[in-house]
Amino acid sequence: MTTATTATLRTPPARTGQTTAGSPAPAAPPALPSLTGLRWMAALLVFGLHVHNFGWFGGTGGRLVSWAFGAGATGVSFFFVLSGFVLTWSARPRDRALAFWRRRIARIYPVHLATLAVALVMAYTLAHQARPTAKQTLANALLLHSWWQPWWQTLNPVSWSLACEAFFYAAFPPLILLLRRLGARGSAALGALSVAAVLVLAWADAHHWWTHSVYSFPAARLPEFVLGAVTARLVLLGRWRGPGLEASLALAVIGYFLVPQVTPGYSATVCTIAGFALLIPAAAVADLHGLPSLWRRRRMVRLGELSFAFYMIHLLVLRAATEVLGKKPHFGALAGLAVTAVAFTVSLGLSWLLYEGVERPARRLLLRRRRPSRQPGPVPARREAPVPARD
Repeated sequence: MTTATTATLRTPPARTGQTTAGSPAPAAPPALPSLTGLRWMAALLVFGLHVHNFGWFGGTGGRLVSWAFGAGATGVSFFFVLSGFVLTWSARPRDRALAFWRRRIARIYPVHLATLAVALVMAYTLAHQARPTAKQTLANALLLHSWWQPWWQTLNPVSWSLACEAFFYAAFPPLILLLRRLGARGSAALGALSVAAVLVLAWADAHHWWTHSVYSFPAARLPEFVLGAVTARLVLLGRWRGPGLEASLALAVIGYFLVPQVTPGYSATVCTIAGFALLIPAAAVADLHGLPSLWRRRRMVRLGELSFAFYMIHLLVLRAATEVLGKKPHFGALAGLAVTAVAFTVSLGLSWLLYEGVERPARRLLLRRRRPSRQPGPVPARREAPVPARD
């Protein structure tokens, strides 16, 4: 198996967001299935982290799970970088902000509301679940809860990242306009500033400059999103220069296992930001050039399609399991693997139901276009009565 040592794209694979008068509409950018497959791996890291946090494994098994998934929270950072890349890659040249926001609402809100409803039912029916206040419930529903520390882990805790994404979506229309004006060098400079912002925020968080950690604060996570947008812009312009897929993956894995060496929380972002910012465009370039990619396989892509629903439902499944298993049962290796396999299977099954029964049909419904009304024209002479024009 051979791969390019450098992921370099010398010509733009798709439109750059600029058109000239009288020119045909630019073609849609090519699909990047490897990025969909990588989404699944990030969701799996978060699942492993929560299994670790629930203490299902004890002894040697617990130590192995801690080693493999103790840094799983960095999967959320991967999602933030990936989100910036994908939105920039798929941005429409003359798109309006309202149309963009409508599509994003259709993408995340149906599953968010469905899992929020499940979390509410669990809160009022299961014995060991905290009951939210009305303000907490409203903040969750509106995706505002990550802006206030006492609210961010209420109801479905993983939805805090959606509150960050909602902020990113609000910022994206001006961001994409800025990137289109900056060009390649200006975009690269903005990417460097984003990395510097991550370093400064990590240092400040580790030294307790603020009362609460900035880990879940949407504005503090914006640089990761911007960095993803910058790398996508450079790929679109044919100006991306970075290592190939294998080298980028190696750097991301090294950064992942460096996380235990830093202060817990936001500081973990420092370890993985470079690897993630290289891995995502490398996977994109691999797809564009037809280079080998494990993440492009059919099953990986299918799991990637289910990853958002899986991410949103899995913690509720683990929480429900505490009603039967108790808190931190510290099972042996075989028992721990058995209960983890059951929880994983249930979570994956429910994610399929959410994807097929909520996410896809709701998106079709919310994005359904109205049929344009027809202008009334001359009615040809006919023996039967004329038929009125329909909307």
